Amino acid sequence: MEKKYHIVTYGCQMNVHESEKIAGILFKMGYRETKETEDADIIVFNTCCIRENAENHAFGNIGALKKLKKRKPDLIVAVGGCMTQEKGKTEVLKRKFPFIDIMFGTLNLEELQELIELKQREKKRVVRIREKEGEIVEGDEPLRTSYPNAWVNIMYGCNNFCSYCIVPYVRGRERSRKPENILAEVKKLVAEGYKEITLLGQNVDSYGSDGSTGMTFAELLDSVASVEGNFRLRFMTSHPKDFNEEVVKVMAKHRKICRLVHLPVQSGSDKILKAMNRRYTCGQYLEEVKLLRSYFPEAELTTDIIVGFPGETEEDYLATEKLVREANFASAFTFVYSPRTGTKAASMPDQIPESVQKDRIMRLVELVNSLTRKKSEKYLGKTVEILCEDYDEKKGLYLGRDEFGRMGYFKSETNRIGDFVNLKITQANGISLFGETAEKENKEI
Repeated sequence: MEKKYHIVTYGCQMNVHESEKIAGILFKMGYRETKETEDADIIVFNTCCIRENAENHAFGNIGALKKLKKRKPDLIVAVGGCMTQEKGKTEVLKRKFPFIDIMFGTLNLEELQELIELKQREKKRVVRIREKEGEIVEGDEPLRTSYPNAWVNIMYGCNNFCSYCIVPYVRGRERSRKPENILAEVKKLVAEGYKEITLLGQNVDSYGSDGSTGMTFAELLDSVASVEGNFRLRFMTSHPKDFNEEVVKVMAKHRKICRLVHLPVQSGSDKILKAMNRRYTCGQYLEEVKLLRSYFPEAELTTDIIVGFPGETEEDYLATEKLVREANFASAFTFVYSPRTGTKAASMPDQIPESVQKDRIMRLVELVNSLTRKKSEKYLGKTVEILCEDYDEKKGLYLGRDEFGRMGYFKSETNRIGDFVNLKITQANGISLFGETAEKENKEI
């Protein structure tokens, strides 16, 4: 009988790609994917602990398996990712969920096959959480699930220690992959027909900063963009303290690099940025925005913003609103501050009441949405190139994004997934665009 796996993923794009790596390991072991937990022989939770809601969802979904595990005692339940790597969390998981069979961390994901085989052989719970990062393991084949998009890690870990963030504690220090391995992976993806490649790292701009690769991020970006083939290239995430003109110059050199930069600002208050240990000021951030748009007036920025950070006054919050207007973001991921045990901010005085946090996040979301709607209206009547990514069964429409990340929907009698499609925009609805396929007549927006 065919063995089946089911993976539950929480958190960021980094986790999504790591779930592809987990799927690759399971596929190599003879497992095939099922969407139904009831049919699975192994269920893997790839967890996130960056924010409280992701952690709570994971706890809830793991707990929901208790009855299934009782009915299917041979079912293997494995839990990995950031939450298991967090200090003390494995003990909590052991106590709350005694039916978990395997626990592994972010620093030893590549050992999953060994852990599964150990569990099957010895019939005992297996817990292995590596406490210190080791050498990057190459050679694992992820089972990619997002054609025509592909994600390529260029580095792992983080050295920044922002006061609110647990990432350095659960993903270790920065380690950069060798450029030859990155280039080989990109070339293989292009040869396989992938049309959009995103270079991933907690802080891509610090790639090779320890001198181990012989390349800066700008040089790596230049090399990847020089790979022959018709594909788009993106990168994330950039840190404002490291984003620089050399990167922008490489973007100007290669048209296949999208003119969209994700540059998390987190706050518009210098006081709060200092408390967050972000190591830049609002003025410096806006200079980087100005730099980018001096090369590309059409360039767009997306960002992350936290409201309700300890000590944030109404004046600090209004400074964030002011920066949002000045930067004129295409969109923003907005969050209410969530204390993470083990971070410096969790023990800071002047924690903000929940009611104040909710009020500020609602105001900020409305501001961001208003900017997004205005940008969408500028698309009306224009023809843009989108990369078709999927088909929406409910809408009966194909969909894809332009280089600025804006989603466009259209009808087609033929399967267009993986195609670059010229779309004349006839309707703009918030963040979504609707249009008709058109002859190539792209216009700058």
